Amino acid sequence: MPEGPSIVILKEEVKSFTGKKVIDVAGYAKIDLERLRNKKIIAFKSWGKHFLICFPDFTVRIHLLMFGTYRINERKDSNPALQLQFAQGELNFYTCSVRIIDAPLDEVYDWSGDVLNEHWDPARAMAKLKKIPETLVVDALLDQDIFAGSGNIIKNEVLFRIRLHPGSKVGDLPLKKKRELVKEAVNYSYDFLAWKKEYTLKAHWLAHTKKICPRCHIPLIKEYMGTTNRRTFYCANCQILY
Repeated sequence: MPEGPSIVILKEEVKSFTGKKVIDVAGYAKIDLERLRNKKIIAFKSWGKHFLICFPDFTVRIHLLMFGTYRINERKDSNPALQLQFAQGELNFYTCSVRIIDAPLDEVYDWSGDVLNEHWDPARAMAKLKKIPETLVVDALLDQDIFAGSGNIIKNEVLFRIRLHPGSKVGDLPLKKKRELVKEAVNYSYDFLAWKKEYTLKAHWLAHTKKICPRCHIPLIKEYMGTTNRRTFYCANCQILY
């Protein structure tokens, strides 16, 4: 599943289509495609893992799910969920969820909860964590209401960076460790963004999909943990269980 930094990159890659009119639209998405025809795109935005195509009176929300992809000015062999054609160029989205949002985005999204948004608010994230003391940190880091944009890679790498065992409950963490968790979720997301642009992201992974702990030089543990049951890689020696 593409994580928040990848969606920010998509937003940057398509900015040349801002102000352009959709002259044709196609795809198997279950929305009223005709609403998009001859409409001008006024902005591209992102919230966490949601890519937002803004028109004057509504927004198209793209969620790439687990295996979604996109192509700019080119096509895949498979049918797109949504294809937008312009006088010059096109956008194609595959294997994804497509929805129309009619409400103003400020009423739909809490921008302060997006780890890569300029309105990110760490104090609000701390307040949200306080309300879920029984939640495992592996689930908290994947909670899009708290850390919009955080995914499995960010989860594993953040926990490894701050030496926190994934089986720890949020309520058992010292205040200092909670603050470190919130801070590092943002720090790593920006590192992820920079490395993704350089095509060096995987080269910087310390725990995600790795077999040996680079600090302790012992085997890392791989488990499917939490209510999300996502792959978790951690070191039982240097990541503290609270």
